[in-house]
Amino acid sequence: MHEEIRIKANGIELAGWLFRPAGPGPHPLVVLSHGFSATLAMGLADYARVFRDAGLAALCYEHRNFGASGGEPRYEIDPWQQVADMREVISHARTLPDIDATRIGLWGTSYAGGHVLTVAALDRRVRCVVSQVPLVEGHATLRAWIGEPHWDAMQQRFGEDRDARYRGEAPRVSRPARPGDQTWDWVVAIGAEQTYPNQITQRSLELIASYEPGSFIARIAPTPLLMVLATGDTQTPYAGQRAAFARAGQPSSLVLLDGGHYDPYTTLFPAAAGAARDWFVGHLAGAER
Repeated sequence: MHEEIRIKANGIELAGWLFRPAGPGPHPLVVLSHGFSATLAMGLADYARVFRDAGLAALCYEHRNFGASGGEPRYEIDPWQQVADMREVISHARTLPDIDATRIGLWGTSYAGGHVLTVAALDRRVRCVVSQVPLVEGHATLRAWIGEPHWDAMQQRFGEDRDARYRGEAPRVSRPARPGDQTWDWVVAIGAEQTYPNQITQRSLELIASYEPGSFIARIAPTPLLMVLATGDTQTPYAGQRAAFARAGQPSSLVLLDGGHYDPYTTLFPAAAGAARDWFVGHLAGAER
């Protein structure tokens, strides 16, 4: 069971689910958030329950402009706005009853895997962090998604969208998943075809190119960092993730899983969740208050 909560964040309210462990507090807490266009119900609770059963409180939340969270325009993904919101969620978590405000961890996956790297580097309230299959190189990743033959045409479309917005027109939207691609295969695998919005604003893609979470990784230490990577990841490419991890200070650790970007939510879930759980238990539950 979990408690549904609302979190004030930079002028709007975010939807959240709070999982509390058994026994008296104050409990350490892990903040969890999802990837690029995923919603709260798409697997976050699975990780939260693993953490809760290990004695950790867990707070999952939905990014602004998606699902039950507020915010406009709908389906717009601004990485720096999401980073700012994550820091507000930390503030909210520190006010909760029976939660130890000095033992807050971050878990993020894919796009939010990049956010937790950024926030952990900037915010010393974070006690430890787990970054799973993260986006670390925004420009290079977007360029690979679009493909070199289509890059210039896409830049023109971005400019046209900006001009249209200036004229007061509605944001142009795109579908991030199509039948046959990896994202859609994952949506089907977790049975989310009816709940996944499968919409993003075109500007959401443009903003990826301005976001480089890997540039913050050297600044995370001495906050303990675990990166959980899939060696066959082509969505947020594995080579760039390994290069980013090489810049991390200590304490840091690396878990490599034999699979693709979406496997940590499905076939590799026990290994991915178990590694994160053990990291948080070691650095939060076992830490002195």
